This record gives sequence, C-alpha cells and structure tokens, in this order.
Amino acid sequence: MMRKTHSATAIAIGLGFVLATTGCAGGDDNGKDSSGGKVTLTFWENASPGPGAQYFEDAVKSYHALHPNVTIKIQRIQNEDFDGKLQTALNSSSAPDIFLQRGGGKMQAMLDAGQIQALDLTAADTANVGTAALAADSVDGKVYAIPLDTQPEGIYYSKDLFRQAGITSTPTTMDELESDVAKLKAIHVAPVAVGAKDAWPAAHWYYDFALRECSRDTMQQAGKSLKFTDPCWTKAGEDLAAFLKVSPFQKGFLTASSQQGAGSSAGMLANHKAAMELMGNWEPGVLAGLTPDQKPLPDLAWFPFPGVAGGQGDPSAIMGGSGGYSLSKNAPKEAFGFLEFMVTKEQQEAYAKAFVTIPVNKAAQGVVTDSYNISALQAFNKAAYSMQFLDTEYGQNVGNAMNTAVVNLIAGKGTAADIVKDTNTAAEKG
Repeated sequence: MMRKTHSATAIAIGLGFVLATTGCAGGDDNGKDSSGGKVTLTFWENASPGPGAQYFEDAVKSYHALHPNVTIKIQRIQNEDFDGKLQTALNSSSAPDIFLQRGGGKMQAMLDAGQIQALDLTAADTANVGTAALAADSVDGKVYAIPLDTQPEGIYYSKDLFRQAGITSTPTTMDELESDVAKLKAIHVAPVAVGAKDAWPAAHWYYDFALRECSRDTMQQAGKSLKFTDPCWTKAGEDLAAFLKVSPFQKGFLTASSQQGAGSSAGMLANHKAAMELMGNWEPGVLAGLTPDQKPLPDLAWFPFPGVAGGQGDPSAIMGGSGGYSLSKNAPKEAFGFLEFMVTKEQQEAYAKAFVTIPVNKAAQGVVTDSYNISALQAFNKAAYSMQFLDTEYGQNVGNAMNTAVVNLIAGKGTAADIVKDTNTAAEKG
C-alpha cells in the first residue's frame, strides 16, 4: 500500500553495523562484489511522493555516509502496479535486491519458487523489531522479511464532519454505523469514500465483514486448504449487500481511484467531501499529501470496524497488513545491512514521523502522539488476534478473484454467493 517523511537523522547504534550474512547472500551474484568492494543495490518501494518518499531518500544517503562502499538505487513504483512488476522481475534476472514484501500467500509463493532468502537476524535485530511483528513474516521458524511498521486497519473519519452531523460517539455496531450514514447525508456529505476503481479498497469491506463473521480457525484453515466452504464467507457478502442498501458510498465510487489526487477516495476525506474511509494505517500519510496545505488532516480520527450480530469472529479482531522488506535470492549481505539499519531506534522514529505511522521498534513508539494512531495502536494491542489482508493471506490469484467478485457485488453485477464461487474457482485453478 502507499506509504510516507521527515528527514532522517542517521546514527549508527546497537548493531555497530557489522553486517550479518543472510541465508543466500553471496559473492559476485549479478556482478556485485560483497567482499568489501563497492556494491550497488537496487531497492523497490511504493511510497507516495512526499514525506515518505523523502524518508527513503534520506535513509539511503545516511546509510551510504556510514558505508561509502554501498550505493543504493531507489525505484519507486505506484502501488497498484507494484505486485505485477515485482513478479515479472523476480521471474527474470532483473530482481531488485531489496523490495516491499506483502507477506502471506504472496510471500509463500516467492518462497516456493526460491526467489527470496531467509534472513539471519541477530539478537539486536530481533529486539528492534519484536518477535510478534516478525511472526507474520516467518515460515517454519525462518524470517523472510523485516517489517517497519504495524498496519491495523480501521475507519478513518473527520471529527469536524461528525460533529456537524450531530454524531457524538463512534459506532460499534453496523446498526449504529448505518444511523451515522443517514446523519451525514442530512448535512450533504458523502458518508463513506471508497476507491472501487482500484478494487482492493472496496474488497476490504468484505474482508472486515468476513473477519467478524468467520472464526479465526476458519480463516486460517482457508489459508491452508484454499477452500471457502464455511457459510460465514457467504454471510460476509450478505452483510456487505445489506450495508449497500443505505447507499453509504460517494457518487461515482465505482470509477474513483483510492489515493491519486483530490478526486480520489482519500482526497475526498482529505478535503472534507467525505466523512469516512476504511483503510490501513498508511492513510494519514496519504491524506497529508492531498490536503489543500499539504499538511496532516487536523481533525482526523480512527475507530475499529464495527461488530456484527451473531458473528463467529472475535469482535476485537483486527484486519491489517504485516508485510515488510525482503531480499531477492541473489542479494548480497550489504542489502541485509540496510534492513538492519532501518529498524534502529533513530531510523524508526524518522520513518514513523514520515509515514505518520506506528513503528515496530517499541523504543521508537514514543513518537506516536497523534490521536488516531494512539487509538489504532490501543485497539491492535487489545485485539484477540489479527489477520492479514485477505488478498495477501490467500495469495494473488485467489485474492484478485475475490476482489473482482466484491466489486461486482457492489456494482450490482454479482451476489454474495458469487464471491464464494469465484474465489473457490480461482483456488481450484491454482
């Protein structure tokens, strides 16, 4: 997803930057000398123009100042294009050394294809990241990506618009959310913005209904079997269809992008044209780049996805991303050194300020002062469990089919049963 700046003050601490050797890091692969000579690394990320993109530029320069033999070339790729271009590169001889990793089924597919390497973390690395954050990027006890932040998903909203609509507390049930939709319509504001053109933002509504309707065991078993036969999957689609009856989304939502420009769903929230958007915690950074003054939205707040009656999922469960950054199979050990660098306290503080996010390094979490991030962090810490975004958890083929089927439903071209049918069909085709 999109990400975001401040300038980084890089101070080498803790590790002494004695670079650890990764599982497959080696010698002269791809013409790179990792024996002490000059090394040029390629780094693919998806930050939106602005503070986040500047953070990576600053981090790369700071790392080069500490390690003059290491040059890192950044390639910034628009979020919706990232997965396709990365897969093409991994399948060829042009794989980047360091790249954004979504995790889940997508990471498992790369591992199965031998395209990424295990990371040999030091005790200092593990302390910086935390075992809980590393768990989602591990397979059979081996770590394949290092996360930089936590990404709890929820509904971001404008406190000013809620106040104008007479909404005095955030909704905890779908009935309450539907009541708030009506109040917002009364003041001629789009209640909820969604960028359905990009598919995944609309699909996240289905993901969160599934999180409430399906038990943790059901969702985890589906990840192993790729069979979506439990009735909860259909019930989640029915919940979404029922919510659509109150027309919660903005006009033209089917052709709206999610994060590009003032007319996008994020742009509508940033400019008070819409009151809410369901999104992960990269949202504040994206909004900051879309407000009229290019500054953080001053009245932004957050609440967790509401509960549904009779659901099998724990009502405190959180949907969220947990991907990080991986190394391709032939990346030299210097690439791992840069990952270690980005999870040190000073870099994590700079990263958190840049992306307006929650850093994984607990020593850096003191920089989390915005009320929306504090709310998200508190909900995340209280959650009985978290699930990765479903198009990540279940892999690209299944995820794309699910996303498309959800968009069909909200466009009036499909049903809840069709979501399950199309998802199962994609899983069977592999």
